[in-house]
Amino acid sequence: MISALNRLVDHVEERLGEEFDVDGLAGTLGTTGYHLRRMFSSLAGMPLSEYVRRRRMTVAAADVIRGDDLLGIAVRHGYGSTEAFGRAFRAVHGAGPGDVRRDGGPLRAQPQLRFRLTVEGTNPMDTRITDRPAFRLVGHAARVPLIHHGVNPHIRQHIAALPQEEHLRLKVLGDTEPAGLLQVSDDLDPEATEGSELTYLHGVAVSRDTPVPDDLDGIEVPAGRWAVFRAEGPYPQALQTTWAATATEWFPSNPWRLRPGPSIVTVLDRADDFSTATCELWLPVEPA
Repeated sequence: MISALNRLVDHVEERLGEEFDVDGLAGTLGTTGYHLRRMFSSLAGMPLSEYVRRRRMTVAAADVIRGDDLLGIAVRHGYGSTEAFGRAFRAVHGAGPGDVRRDGGPLRAQPQLRFRLTVEGTNPMDTRITDRPAFRLVGHAARVPLIHHGVNPHIRQHIAALPQEEHLRLKVLGDTEPAGLLQVSDDLDPEATEGSELTYLHGVAVSRDTPVPDDLDGIEVPAGRWAVFRAEGPYPQALQTTWAATATEWFPSNPWRLRPGPSIVTVLDRADDFSTATCELWLPVEPA
């Protein structure tokens, strides 16, 4: 995985002014574009698209200061007009091309990334791999923005709006693993951009032939393998730390990769005030 990510960085550098095929490159590296984007975002701390934009504008800044024609610079770096180029340039550097040409700055350079393997994993990760037949996730869904750290207020508001009897009805309906009330994230941007929208479902897992009330939303989940990670401690910090460790420690050292599908969290036990909890994180995987 580390080698694949570094090849991706080289690929970006070789084609800074061009569109490039991440899925095609991933195929030559023995992985998938979906997994490559997810791992890049998790390890780099930014989406691949944002890294490409920052690198383009870092290289373009030298052309601007040198005095090259702005339309030529824009086209060379993949933009169809000076206006589009100017917006991207200002978003990265905090100043327009004209200001930078006149004053020599300010400039916010994005160095070329290199991924290296470091010694981690001193704390064993409690993980299991399980095969599951096709099932359904049913409950109440909402579109919410992705937030990486802390409690997501949009999700909290969505759950708080449900009456207590609805939680009880869902618990009775669930009849398969993952068990209990579930926190489901689906339709996630492969690059996991903070603020991008996803579908959040508060619900349960049911077998394919279980009758489901018409007033509930549903997600069909095909048969496949899942990696199940156990997290214990302060909530949601321990869960978020485990989620991050899947990218930094578990996937680089295990012969599995993410496949498209929902991410599922089930709470096995918790304090009355939800300050601490024991959770399982279910991620859809396939052999790498």
